[in-house]
Amino acid sequence: MTALATYLSDGPPTFHTQVSAHLAAEFLTVPLSTVDRCVADVCACAGHLGVEATPEVVERVAREHLLALVNSAPPPRSPR
Repeated sequence: MTALATYLSDGPPTFHTQVSAHLAAEFLTVPLSTVDRCVADVCACAGHLGVEATPEVVERVAREHLLALVNSAPPPRSPR
């Protein structure tokens, strides 16, 4: 739950908000809430696995998850 507490704090920007902002600028078609949730989930998973959740690790893993999300979307329908 440490990642969630950091995520919800109103203090100065944490690396979570910086990573979320960077990824949101990269994935414009993904809602900001989804990007935020992905970053929070990666932080929580890293902590659960005993891996240090550095900004670089979190950004790299969250980017892979977001790429999978974007690439798994069905193609748009073409008009007939």
